[in-house]
Amino acid sequence: MERVLGIGGYFLRAADPSALGAWYRECLGLDADENGLWQPEAGPTVFAAFESGTDYLGSRDQQSMLNFRVRDLDAMLVQLRARGADVAEQTQDMAGVGRFGWVTDPEGNRIELWEPA
Repeated sequence: MERVLGIGGYFLRAADPSALGAWYRECLGLDADENGLWQPEAGPTVFAAFESGTDYLGSRDQQSMLNFRVRDLDAMLVQLRARGADVAEQTQDMAGVGRFGWVTDPEGNRIELWEPA
């Protein structure tokens, strides 16, 4: 059975993404690069602020999107579909980063699944 391996990223809307990112770096010591990649002891996690008008996170009512790292994205998506989950048809490949897919939970929250490169 496939299972999530950990948090792959946390994405949130912000009126001023640059200022919010700076606050996390300066106030909490989150050592993220220009793309939001942070290397915590347990594994990679992406921290990125998105423009407040983005559609990437799903519904405009959803203020953030949880991202889970997975070992095998294709197997996870098959498993979710077999259970009747609302899985997006498309996936995305990002060279050097990995593959992404999305599922919406029963409450309407879009969740990103990430198979790292």
